[in-house]
Amino acid sequence: MVRKAKELNLKNNEDFALWKNFLENVGINNFSEEEVNQVDLTIGIFDKQKLLATGSLAGNILKYIAVSADSIGTGSNFNLIVSELIGKLALKGIFHTFVFTKPKYVTSFQHLGFKKLAVTEFGAVLERGFPDISTYLADIKQTENPVKKTAAIVMNANPFTLGHKFLVEQASQENDLVYVFVVATNAGLFATDERLKLVKQGTQHLSNVKVVSGGSYMVSYATFPAYFLDSPNDLIEYQTTLDALVFKNWIANYLHINTRYLGSEPLSRTTSIYNKILKKVLTPEISVKIINRRQLLNGEVISASNVRKKIAQNKLNELNELVPETTLKFIRENAAILKLRIKKGMKIRGN
Repeated sequence: MVRKAKELNLKNNEDFALWKNFLENVGINNFSEEEVNQVDLTIGIFDKQKLLATGSLAGNILKYIAVSADSIGTGSNFNLIVSELIGKLALKGIFHTFVFTKPKYVTSFQHLGFKKLAVTEFGAVLERGFPDISTYLADIKQTENPVKKTAAIVMNANPFTLGHKFLVEQASQENDLVYVFVVATNAGLFATDERLKLVKQGTQHLSNVKVVSGGSYMVSYATFPAYFLDSPNDLIEYQTTLDALVFKNWIANYLHINTRYLGSEPLSRTTSIYNKILKKVLTPEISVKIINRRQLLNGEVISASNVRKKIAQNKLNELNELVPETTLKFIRENAAILKLRIKKGMKIRGN
């Protein structure tokens, strides 16, 4: 058998049909635009014209890894497809890789140097290379003097609102130290560096608050592959449980975090479910405090999505009661850029 690696062009109907049919035969059936459009590169391992294995890259995440069970050398084909993908990343100077997979494949990835971060009945997340989670945690400088009460908040802050500020201030009053982790993803209207800057500016009056990037470990929903799950409900539980376990077993354990603060979620069903599962996974080791969201005088909940909506509608004069002065100043100074992003298709809905 002569095996050969070949790139597949998923925009080519013939390549896509071959790839899709192969994956369906091994039990993968989710080919939604949301999943497929994330793919940057797809490779197939062939014996002449027969496809033996395939795998894709979405950023530094391995996706759609599949090997034909009826071909000779299943294990070596798996090793070859993963090695090919890692090699493609290395050529770009990327040496840190994630994979989200079914629990039964964890051992196979571990044999290739992947480290297990979290496993649930639905799926697992593993990483390989450098910098890894240990590096990420070591870069978060801890206070020299140990404190008794350390809390954490994880937020997108897209952008940082008076609601976010209220939540941080509550945690600050009740704890000796508060870590605010800002999710690192450029999938929203405000870029990662912009959001991080606005959170730091909006909390600079709180001396016991430390704002840090969530790096690759405070995970946005957008990065969770869902193609091997059976239903949307499975997806929500898979996402939230893995996210909570990584936080609990790695981040909170290292930083001695004993309380996690959440804002109540009357608007988003997904985030409401996330809050419930987070509480289920983290307790009793980590206390979970859900703070009622700050409201306007008319009873309306302050939300980042409403801020983005007003930017799109050019109603900047209505933002004073929704965002702190630092955020408002940034929006006014960058209104043209933000509107251009919206015009180019940047979504303003969501959390």
